[in-house]
Amino acid sequence: MSDQSKDRVFSGVQPSGSLHIGNYLGAIKNFVNLQNDYDSIFCIVDLHAITVWQDPKVLHENILDVAAAYIAAGIDPKKATIFVQSQIPSHAELAWILNCVSRIGWLNRMTQFKEKAGKNRENVSVGLYVYPNLMASDILLYHSNLVPVGDDQKQHLEITRDIAQKFNNDFKNNGGENFFPLPEPMILPIASRVMSLRDGLKKMSKSDSSEMTRIEISDDNDLINKKITKAKTDSLPMPSNINELEQRPELNNLINIYSSFSGTNISVVVNEFDGKKLSDFKSDLSNIIINEMEPIRDKFFELKNNKDYLNKILNEGMIKAKEKSDPVIKEVKSIVGLGQ
Repeated sequence: MSDQSKDRVFSGVQPSGSLHIGNYLGAIKNFVNLQNDYDSIFCIVDLHAITVWQDPKVLHENILDVAAAYIAAGIDPKKATIFVQSQIPSHAELAWILNCVSRIGWLNRMTQFKEKAGKNRENVSVGLYVYPNLMASDILLYHSNLVPVGDDQKQHLEITRDIAQKFNNDFKNNGGENFFPLPEPMILPIASRVMSLRDGLKKMSKSDSSEMTRIEISDDNDLINKKITKAKTDSLPMPSNINELEQRPELNNLINIYSSFSGTNISVVVNEFDGKKLSDFKSDLSNIIINEMEPIRDKFFELKNNKDYLNKILNEGMIKAKEKSDPVIKEVKSIVGLGQ
């Protein structure tokens, strides 16, 4: 089946820190499964990363690390388009146009901005505030039909649909009617939200000051085992039914991770470890993570040391992305009345 006849999927990962199993289970592993059935575009969203300050040298390295992780995990550059967001100026160009379509009231309702800004809202960057409009640009620039989303990103897709609909309506008399397809959420079977190993109510994050909160793709086997052994849990025995997990967020997170790596339903995992020691469960969890992540880690370091190859892949991806996006931004400008 040609790419032209396939639904188009767009998603991306920020190069804003060390990649961890939350990125892998929530995004990258799913990308690998999608690339055979969809026209897949997997971006390294560096413009999103700079909504908070990044050390320029570290950012550049992180961009290549995400590319290495994509390929190490099994994304095939011949099947999927892998590129760096800032290499396609149309992302920022369309984002500005969509800034002029989007409404302040919509952005004010975005819960993720409130969470990230916290009490310091007056001092965060404007970029963080209009982040959803740039995300809408990423998706709409490629006329994407489907977007893999986790629970914390559903609101971003909703505002993307609102922006697309408003654009189509605002410019319906100048060729804009039905111009942007309204992307649908792609609900994925693999865990979309992995929580911190030290706090089951807080998302696993690259920016957390403690490395013990996350398992990084680069972690060796001993470090993975240490982090799982020291992962926060309560003093109660292993649960006998799935309902008990509602009040045990840390253990719920570990069982969810086990389920995601093993491909086993959570209720089956609970039954399997009913009556067993927590230490036995943690040992098995470490082993199942190591079995999957060890070959990915080894390939990751191999690719990380071959920057010429990574840059070649990203340049080829940029060309493919440009071929898909150039006609769209050209038509958008015409519809809006921009340029000559």
